[in-house]
Amino acid sequence: MSVDLGGVVLRNPVVLSAGTAGYLDEMSEVLDLARVGGVVTKSITRMPREGNATWRVLPAGVGMLNAVGLANVGVEAFVERMGPRVTGVPCAVIGSAAGFSVEEYVVVAASLDAVEGVKAVELNVSCPNVHGGVEFGSDPGLLRELVGAVRGVVKYSRLFVKLSPVVSGRVGISELARAAVEGCGVSGGPNGRPGADALCVANTIPAMAIDVRTRRPLLANVTGGLSGPAVHAAAVKLVYDVHRRVAREAGVPVIGVGGVMRWEDAAEMILAGATAVGMGTALFADPRSPIGVVRGLERWVRSQGASSVRELVGAVVV
Repeated sequence: MSVDLGGVVLRNPVVLSAGTAGYLDEMSEVLDLARVGGVVTKSITRMPREGNATWRVLPAGVGMLNAVGLANVGVEAFVERMGPRVTGVPCAVIGSAAGFSVEEYVVVAASLDAVEGVKAVELNVSCPNVHGGVEFGSDPGLLRELVGAVRGVVKYSRLFVKLSPVVSGRVGISELARAAVEGCGVSGGPNGRPGADALCVANTIPAMAIDVRTRRPLLANVTGGLSGPAVHAAAVKLVYDVHRRVAREAGVPVIGVGGVMRWEDAAEMILAGATAVGMGTALFADPRSPIGVVRGLERWVRSQGASSVRELVGAVVV
């Protein structure tokens, strides 16, 4: 069941996604983190952020709406308070970095990279719940610039990039994936790559809900991000496209994220081209659900006659 994400070895392909499992190890109170592959921290910014006003998390029928707004303590406090605990977490720790300028991303990424035990830094360039910063996830040129700048300061950890599922204009997710992988052409990091060591596909889909009685938006931020089962089929296609058009040839693994609630959902992601799968919304419904997904994947791998889950990555028959 072990997989390799650009040099980050996970015991199994299941990862707890950014923003859904607390800052670091809070989920350990209800979930044995030794039974999952990894955990992604809450997205951290340079300065502390209170985030958006309530309501900022709501059920949405077949999923969840959230507009938390990158609420966090800031990178200095995170490193000071949570940094010493990282090496004690019994799974791979991936630090999520967010920002509103190249300079902010560079500061946060360099700080996370310096924390002992952080295996990778994931650039969140696709949060739909804040104003500013998301342009890096919609413009290949800006994304190349950002990845190139961060690549120069992330010296010990691997570099992951979390892409947006929705891009306006003629640019598609494959073009953004290619920009993230190629960077600015200057090699760096432990793998000596010019760009991302792995890609996370993808973030939530911009959405909103309205109270038909008051005629007011239900989220204080008006709009937010939709996650959960409603986005799963779309996320599977995005993983398939990125793997087939960019990642496979470049030798870059993909983390598939979007509506993974059951082991079958995770298996779909893997067949589409995901080396690992992220779980987020499922944790709000059942914090122990990743254990069931891991068990189901183990049985599935055996039933497929495969000796390793790695053999099934991108193995969809078309």
